[in-house]
Amino acid sequence: MRFFYLCFLITLSGTSVRAQKMLSLSEALQAGLENNYQIRLAAADLAVALNDNNDVLTGKYPTISLGLSPSISYRNNSNPASIVAKSSTFSYGIGPSANLNWTLFNGGRIAMNKERLASLADLSAGQLQLQVENSLADIINAYYNGVVQQEQIKVRQRVLDLSRDRIRYQEVRQEFGQAGAFDQLQAQDAYLSDSTNLVVQQLNYDLAVRNLLQVMGEDDLEQEIVLTSPLDEVTANYDREALESQLLATNSQLRTLRVNQTLADINTRLIEAEKKPTLALNAGLAYDYTLSTGTQTFVFGDAPPDPRDLPGIGATTLSSNLGLSVNYLLFDGGARDVRAQTARLREITAELNVDAVAQQLRAVLGNTLARYENQREIVNLTRRLIDNAEQNLAIAEERFKGGVINSFDYRAIQLSYINAEFQLLNAQLNLKNTETEMLRLTGQIVD
Repeated sequence: MRFFYLCFLITLSGTSVRAQKMLSLSEALQAGLENNYQIRLAAADLAVALNDNNDVLTGKYPTISLGLSPSISYRNNSNPASIVAKSSTFSYGIGPSANLNWTLFNGGRIAMNKERLASLADLSAGQLQLQVENSLADIINAYYNGVVQQEQIKVRQRVLDLSRDRIRYQEVRQEFGQAGAFDQLQAQDAYLSDSTNLVVQQLNYDLAVRNLLQVMGEDDLEQEIVLTSPLDEVTANYDREALESQLLATNSQLRTLRVNQTLADINTRLIEAEKKPTLALNAGLAYDYTLSTGTQTFVFGDAPPDPRDLPGIGATTLSSNLGLSVNYLLFDGGARDVRAQTARLREITAELNVDAVAQQLRAVLGNTLARYENQREIVNLTRRLIDNAEQNLAIAEERFKGGVINSFDYRAIQLSYINAEFQLLNAQLNLKNTETEMLRLTGQIVD
């Protein structure tokens, strides 16, 4: 009995008593949407793109500028042949001005720029959608992996309970002289092995929880978590043609590539629009005020020079202009033609990229659907295997206690039961992951 209690304490020694947090799948998904850094970065990029999607960035509206030109100048003039033989003056001036420039026509590039900004916003929205779908898929897969690890702990615990009962049974038999030291050692070895496996399985669960918290975007990765949502049984039937239609219509990766294709088309049209003239309205208004002070020396014939102070004299000037300007680039060495050809080639590349990825995704979807149907059949077969394993274990326990089979045979049947339980859990997890991948491919995972 001392050995049994010692092993029991060893098994529990790695478990600390801390507050545990209950976490459902919906709570994990909600936390992931709020905290996941990749989603937050994509959302920030979308906010920038939406802010930039504005007519004011397209050149649609006129520009008005105000100017102010203060100045100061000094002039020293000497001309004996003039009545004003000498002058020394300072001039102080200030000239406010206003100018307007409005592009009336530039080949439709204003509308095309607005279309480009709207497409960039769509591109950012698509990238956010893609990141949300990928993150949700990662959270679902990580959550259910944790659920499976949690269920495997229960399986290990049930097997450990059987090994504990076996030790008690051998102790009773030994008291009555029906079992020797060898049988007792075999039972203790099985118990130690099952205890070790339980400790390792607890570690696997902790690692799975830590991975789940990481994909959720949690900062505290050492939380004690109990996963409350069970691994749902997957029984849905999917139609291949319907899935392909959904894939081509709503797959986020394809939608993003189609936006890139639209952007390539807009870029081509923008370059070709450079071959058209530009018509602009220009208007300006300027006011100038100058104040002059200093001294002047007058000479009238043989009269002596007459120096006089120059009083502050102010002069004002008001000017304005209004006109149209037409610009047309006649020749640039063929640079526009080269850029337009490059843009058309990139447009073809974008179109080919859409077709290539669509073909690739259809193949991936077909393989995923085939794997889904295969794994669903494996789950059904494994359930039958579990039923057989449970019956074999029950019969083996009775026969072992009746002395019909030895401890080695009983242990082998125990291990077969463990393997069958693990096989079922892994098959269910694979089936769920495959269904999640199908939903992600067809853009239905967010629904």
